[in-house]
Amino acid sequence: MSNKNLLVELFVEELPPKALKNLGEAFAAGLADSLKAQGLAAADAAVTAYASPRRLAVHVADVAGRAADRPVSNKLMPVSVAFAADGQPTPALLKKLAALGLDAGVAPALRRAPDGKAEAVFHDAVLPGVALVDGLGKALDEALARLPIPKVMSYQLADGWTTVHFVRPAHGLVALHGADVVPVSALGLTAGRETRGHRFEAAADPVVIADADAYAGTLRRDGAVIASFAERRAEIARQIAEAATAAGLRPIEDDALLDEVTALVERPNVLVGRFEEEFLAVPQECLILTMKANQKYFPLLDADGRLTNRFLIVSNIRPDDAAAVIGGNERVVRPRLADAKFFFDQDRRKSLESRVPGLARVVYHNKLGSQGERAQRVAAIARAIGARLGGDALALRAEQAAVLAKADLLTDMVGEFPELQGIMGRYYALHDGLSDELADAIEDHYRPRFAGDELPRGEVGIVVALADKLETLAGLFGIGQTPTGDKDPFALRRHALGVIRMLIERDPDLPLDDLLAIAAAPFAGIEGFQPAREALAEFIQDRLAGSLREQGYTAQEVDAVLAARPPRLGDVPRRLAAVRAFAALPEAAALAAANKRVGNILKKAEDGVAAQVDPALLREPAEIALHAALAEVGPVAGAAFVAGDHAGSLRALAALKTPVDAFFDEVMVNAEDAALRANRLGLLASLRAAMNQVADLSRL
Repeated sequence: MSNKNLLVELFVEELPPKALKNLGEAFAAGLADSLKAQGLAAADAAVTAYASPRRLAVHVADVAGRAADRPVSNKLMPVSVAFAADGQPTPALLKKLAALGLDAGVAPALRRAPDGKAEAVFHDAVLPGVALVDGLGKALDEALARLPIPKVMSYQLADGWTTVHFVRPAHGLVALHGADVVPVSALGLTAGRETRGHRFEAAADPVVIADADAYAGTLRRDGAVIASFAERRAEIARQIAEAATAAGLRPIEDDALLDEVTALVERPNVLVGRFEEEFLAVPQECLILTMKANQKYFPLLDADGRLTNRFLIVSNIRPDDAAAVIGGNERVVRPRLADAKFFFDQDRRKSLESRVPGLARVVYHNKLGSQGERAQRVAAIARAIGARLGGDALALRAEQAAVLAKADLLTDMVGEFPELQGIMGRYYALHDGLSDELADAIEDHYRPRFAGDELPRGEVGIVVALADKLETLAGLFGIGQTPTGDKDPFALRRHALGVIRMLIERDPDLPLDDLLAIAAAPFAGIEGFQPAREALAEFIQDRLAGSLREQGYTAQEVDAVLAARPPRLGDVPRRLAAVRAFAALPEAAALAAANKRVGNILKKAEDGVAAQVDPALLREPAEIALHAALAEVGPVAGAAFVAGDHAGSLRALAALKTPVDAFFDEVMVNAEDAALRANRLGLLASLRAAMNQVADLSRL
């Protein structure tokens, strides 16, 4: 059989929409990879995935009808084991040949070849290439077994006895090699060339696929289905943009929602709906969320980003008169919006402050108590941080915001839509007459929620957000609930990155060690809690290192700066910039190497070496010169470091290259005289201390 394009489609009941994109990609990749591994398709063969609500399909270019034969060589055993002294095959060889299905008569024809120091016996053969019908059957089985199915269903075939396990009941299988049907079977189905189109708008039923290359076109023409997920998504995006522009508005941008509606329709038709303007009195976040989450609509915004009373519907049908479809969707959305309005009105009947005692009845963690206890810990941490940054005034405002920050968890709106926690707290705080600063802090204490999210807006927001995240980290580390591998159920990595971003981008005058001590203090007395400040500091440093490497800093630059353990994380970017500038100096490589050599020497010293030098014990001209250079350069570098001029501090060190080189060329550090040896080690310790204020240069 010659090479032809291959099309395989599995027709099923409606697939889970949030999983469809991954299922389609995995099915195509799994089947194509298996065909390539069996030699039925080239490694660079073009693969096209298709996925619609009721089908998974793949088109693979240039697939062979039979894979090429391939030579194989099996090493059997050493010649000394295979043949006796008289040249006859041994029982061991005969047994091996029998296991391979070979006759003893092949023994004289076995190939002998060197194998390391000995000679071995090999059996050479030609393995017939697999036929497409067999290879495709294997590929189908492998692809289906590896699908990332969220939840498996079990159903019976028509015989009433056979049970099949799959994501949804399957009803059809198409397998075409060019125009020829490949008679494979899977999930109790035998392949043909017939499939089904749109449930209501297909021009033909069944839809007959003439050949592999006609699949997408035939489905679009006769089945009213856009089979390609990517094409269908692009068509929906085009229609959404067109409808929004015609209305003089803009749709919300939500890639996850766009993927989901793409997985729900086969023939998209975007329509414009409306709801009563009175619902716009409800916070737009509530209305947008209920329309997106419950109805899969695209709300429309005006030029200022305010929600309007119009929304976009992605329909799966194209009637001549769409009024009934639009009207039906408008009737469906109205109760959802009415529920949101009811929740909002009911919630405002109670103040946030009145809800705080109820947090004592909400479990946070069985070892760390209730949300009420947690709120008190966050408030204590916020008060301490606020006092450090802004005195009593900031401490009191931060404490008040922290006490109220979790109160909206007890509201009806957040109970219905947990995604709105914090957001609704801000609205209710403003309704209670609290200041914008406190209201913003209540919303912002969850920020940053994800990579790239905005930081809290104000000083109070930063304090409460730091307190909230540090309380979570300190508490869970203290009871041993640390991330393991890819498991991080409490999102501690995200919390750590949030702390890092706030400390770097806002650069408060707060050393990390002090913050961790403040965070651990409110847990005193809790049974089973063991402060884990060192482990938590290492965890944060690891997250910081990874984040900096992702930003483009080299591993050496990051290691050098973090090895110096800067007390304030806000100082890290300045140190990195200084290290990068220093590395460009001609003296940098030699000084880094010398620094590493100094470190190795000091590590071998039996006792700790103090950075002290007795000038009277300096004997050699080179050590006298180094001591003099260090006395001149050290204060300059130190003053620049204290002033925050890290680049200037490192530039000053360049003057040490010549005396350092001379010292190592001419001076024996480990002198026999103990006093001389100790003095020279002290000189090296002084040198290392002066050089490593900004970063550990030996890491470069």
